[in-house]
Amino acid sequence: MKFEWDEAKRQSNLRKHHLDFVDVETVFGGATFTFEDDRFEYGEDRYITLGLLRGMVVVIAHTEREDVIRVISMRKATRNEQKIYFEGFAN
Repeated sequence: MKFEWDEAKRQSNLRKHHLDFVDVETVFGGATFTFEDDRFEYGEDRYITLGLLRGMVVVIAHTEREDVIRVISMRKATRNEQKIYFEGFAN
């Protein structure tokens, strides 16, 4: 699986959330929970993936283009998102 992102967006995400897009490969290499983000009309299919990074649940917004995942953002999960993640694997 390949990953790509806009470098300016990566730098912005680092400043805002202190999380680096280069770590998404680690997240996707573990147990993840992915669902479609249909809150808005984006003009393309967007997805939200919940996964673990160094023991912390993170939220990755991304698109999928052929065999490439394009990262849009990554942040620490809220308490509710953490609950969704852990309950999803408890069943």
